[in-house]
Amino acid sequence: MIQVKKIISVVGARPNFVKIAPLHRAFEQYKNTISHKICHTGQHFDKKMSQVFFDELEMPVPDFYLGVGGGSHAVQTAQVMVEFEKILLSEKPDLVIVPGDVNSTLAAALVAVKLHIPVAHVEAGLRSFDRRMPEEINRILADEIADLLFVTEQSGLQNLENEGKSHDKIFFTGNIMIDSLVHYLPKIEQSTITKQLGIEKGNYVLATFHRPSNVDSDENLTQIITTLVKLAKEKQVIFPVHPRTKAHLDRLNLTDSLPPELILLEPIGYIDFLHLTKYASVVITDSGGIQEETTFLGVQCLTVRNSTERPITVDMGTNQLLGQDYDLVYSEAMNTLSGHIKKGKTPPLWDGKTAERIAKEINHFLTPEA
Repeated sequence: MIQVKKIISVVGARPNFVKIAPLHRAFEQYKNTISHKICHTGQHFDKKMSQVFFDELEMPVPDFYLGVGGGSHAVQTAQVMVEFEKILLSEKPDLVIVPGDVNSTLAAALVAVKLHIPVAHVEAGLRSFDRRMPEEINRILADEIADLLFVTEQSGLQNLENEGKSHDKIFFTGNIMIDSLVHYLPKIEQSTITKQLGIEKGNYVLATFHRPSNVDSDENLTQIITTLVKLAKEKQVIFPVHPRTKAHLDRLNLTDSLPPELILLEPIGYIDFLHLTKYASVVITDSGGIQEETTFLGVQCLTVRNSTERPITVDMGTNQLLGQDYDLVYSEAMNTLSGHIKKGKTPPLWDGKTAERIAKEINHFLTPEA
């Protein structure tokens, strides 16, 4: 009789939930060999940033909740390590899964590997080659200590090979973010968010900013708002505001006299946000995941960063990497609005079946005799 193996997946921030939800569904077909549990660290801890995603993605109530909350990178990482170690010592899982590149990812991986528990990293191999980004450090270190590396795109395979990772650890399984998008596309289509906001599908700009390099700099954040105000003279701009961004906007009093065509929103749910993404004329962002979602949806994306860890979205997709030249962001946005669009293709294995491939490899890793 085959012993049921216990897996704990660790989620901390909104993108993690999107990655683990399809994996949780995929493990259902291995009920006889795998018991899958979810640990929510609380890195994204408010209802708008966390609970709504759990609800919409039909994820079960997490089996473990660490309640870590905010704090500096060091504080967050340390608190996750302290609390997650207690879970691992009590539960003794056979594998820990860490998705993405947030502080919870690295913290959980470190604790697990020091307790000699195998680690699987979902979204391995992505590199921006900008070590000033905290996510880059988290990615590099998680890949260094993980036992299974699940890769989304060709650049990830090349990066891991360049870093000398063993081939038997590396699996090109595709992009798990797209699994959720494909699964929920009918609900995304049915969202009424554009109607609620009184905006016309295909006739607005969608903007998101949360990276420290953009929003922690008074000068850069001021230029971002100036750029969005200029764009709002041509087309309505929808700007869901991340809590981090809001704190800096409030501190600088940048929201005091905005035109009504620039619509600031509280953070919104997964379904509504992807509806807004799907029907935007152009998306202006510094997010990583949005570069992937716009590429799959064929939506024009302008990325306000100096580097991207997802180069396939530029090489093959609809993404343009513009740096932090806000005049260029404005001119490219206007160029796009006037009909000059970048044609893209869907990258290999971005097909909605990544979770199935990952679950199959994990089941084989844990129960090779099955």
